[in-house]
Amino acid sequence: MLNTNSNYNIAFLGTSLPRECGIATFTQDLLDQFVHLKGFNTPRIIAINNNNETYSYEKQVLREIEQHKLSDYIDTADFLNYSDVDLLVIQHEFGIYGGESGEYLLPFVEKLKIPYVVIFHTVLTEPTAKQRLIINRLAELSVNVVTMAQSTVKDLISIYGVDAAKIAFIHHGVPYVQTESRVQLKERYGFADRKILSTFGFLSPGKGIEYSIEAMHGVVRQHPDALYIIWGKTHPVVKLETGEVYRQKLMDLVEHLDLERNVLFVDKLLTQEEVIQSLVMSDIYMTPYLGKDQAVSGTLAYGVGYGRVIISTPYRYAEEMLAEGRGLLAKFRDSASLEARILQLLNDPTMVKEMEHRTLELGKTMLWSEVAKTYAALFQKQIMISRLTNRSVI
Repeated sequence: MLNTNSNYNIAFLGTSLPRECGIATFTQDLLDQFVHLKGFNTPRIIAINNNNETYSYEKQVLREIEQHKLSDYIDTADFLNYSDVDLLVIQHEFGIYGGESGEYLLPFVEKLKIPYVVIFHTVLTEPTAKQRLIINRLAELSVNVVTMAQSTVKDLISIYGVDAAKIAFIHHGVPYVQTESRVQLKERYGFADRKILSTFGFLSPGKGIEYSIEAMHGVVRQHPDALYIIWGKTHPVVKLETGEVYRQKLMDLVEHLDLERNVLFVDKLLTQEEVIQSLVMSDIYMTPYLGKDQAVSGTLAYGVGYGRVIISTPYRYAEEMLAEGRGLLAKFRDSASLEARILQLLNDPTMVKEMEHRTLELGKTMLWSEVAKTYAALFQKQIMISRLTNRSVI
């Protein structure tokens, strides 16, 4: 690293933009906030590449690792040990690292001599033996473990054997973007006088969008002005494996149910500004996901961050975030249940207004500007402890 002043040097290990990946976006959002925090140089990224693909990285990428090349992990550990990096932050998700369940991370951290914090983006309730071993070992050698849901704290302790004293709960961050009002955005996009329901993010079969579309078939009988907008392109991995099969299935369903006027697909990778505009414009935000054990959802976090009224299936993160009247839960794989929840809101504007207020109160605490301060305090503490521990007494 090139910085020689007295500020702390932080590096992130994970995916990096322009790779299309939620972890990459998370890392970039956090990195962007550290540019404004005193006491830190601009953080750098060690980027994990996949399938021998090459990316046009910005200068923030300090080094690259080929996902399935074990020697890259070992060489990078050596590089970090002799660098001026004070702390490494590992973004952990099973699918982005090499070896069985990402086991190539283990020899990497075992060789690492600088302190590291690991952020667990997924905490499975029924892990394989290998997955349990990896999480346990990563946590054991770390100075701190971060999870983004309260519900996963006890799982890290009871299922993975993580030392409770190491665990920190920090909300998933949400970017602040100045936008026009809901009314103004609807007019600009040509949706004035429409009730907007929306979902955004990479499209994949686990999102359960088909159940929301089926629910719209009943909703439009009472609210013909309702419009469900599905924002986002197909997940790159899904597209590589099966093409646009899922999207076509959804489009066929829309045609079959005669919902062409009430369901709209926006097939593109949204900019951050477009994501926030899609949320602000929405009267109801929906996450009809199928995986009940999903511990964190960045898209749901964004919805909460902007005080949207949310309808979701009861996966773990949704149950936690929508508690205390911040949203409504519908049954899994049940379009009738989703329909009932949608109608409950569309028929009760007072409930919607009250729910938006309650959700926004939590959402204000989730802005990246606030979340980054919590991370900064955590990183500073661990760097200071490390320096004191390594200081010579002679």
